[in-house]
Amino acid sequence: MATTTKALARGAFATSSATLYTVPASTTTVVTNIVVDNTSASAQTFTINLDGVALLSSAAIDANASAFFDLKQALATTKTITGLASATSVTFHISGVEVA
Repeated sequence: MATTTKALARGAFATSSATLYTVPASTTTVVTNIVVDNTSASAQTFTINLDGVALLSSAAIDANASAFFDLKQALATTKTITGLASATSVTFHISGVEVA
């Protein structure tokens, strides 16, 4: 089995729920880190779901702040990470390991 450490997804959140990452065929993914950054001058909220289950639901993030989450969550083939935020000034970086 090959393991690949990688950035699974990064970018700005949409203000409606969107797929951020889908586990490739014949692969298991372990999500290891999530960083959320708010570049606006006002507090915002964000939501991240793993396979349809809320990991962080309407979580608040202060103005000009970053939040760091270390975890070990496995996702099977075709499972997704979805998310949204109250403003597009909220960005994300999701890292993990793909095992194929």
